[in-house]
Amino acid sequence: MSHIRALDHLVRDRLQQWPQRPPGLTPPQGRNDFWLRGRPTEATGSHFPFLKLPGSNRMRTLPDGLWLNFGGTFYEPYVDIFALEACSSLSNLLDKRSRFAPSTHSMLAVCPVPWLLNPVTTTDPTPRWRVTGVCKTVPVRDLVMPVRDIKVMYALKHRHYQGFATSQVAHPHEYFVPMEAITAERGHENPAIQALVARSAVSANFLGAA
Repeated sequence: MSHIRALDHLVRDRLQQWPQRPPGLTPPQGRNDFWLRGRPTEATGSHFPFLKLPGSNRMRTLPDGLWLNFGGTFYEPYVDIFALEACSSLSNLLDKRSRFAPSTHSMLAVCPVPWLLNPVTTTDPTPRWRVTGVCKTVPVRDLVMPVRDIKVMYALKHRHYQGFATSQVAHPHEYFVPMEAITAERGHENPAIQALVARSAVSANFLGAA
């Protein structure tokens, strides 16, 4: 189990190098987007965004990496998410895939008040709630929003990745990479990673969309 914990720490350390907008995604022309990295962040503690089903107060999904793109209005906000899951085994992959499988239930994203009040980064003191574009005033309650769009990247160990890539078909919302691509120093600067993430843009399914 120690090697799994070491892998978790390495993945968390590398993902903290990733920017606030998933690498490879460019701002849409003529429109604003409001990406923030929810997991992991530089701060310590337990107040991080998480995903859940409506009515559930126990079953939470805590991806290794979670980016949120806030949209909508003050009165009817929503969020698009890009998640990253590092899978240490095939059973771990199956469990994590099931959490993001298409469902008739709406998934909710919860942003705790302490996370919203904290600065964007250690070098940007702007409170996160100001960056979301959906908070009119200082939040006093957790921000709970329906998830409009989900994209998930799974990182697999080499021996699992090779077999999976040759025998399985990914769902439209899924992307798969070798674990080494995530644990590499400054992996977010890898052109192949950026090109793969760019395909997750909402506009990627439209001809000539900005």
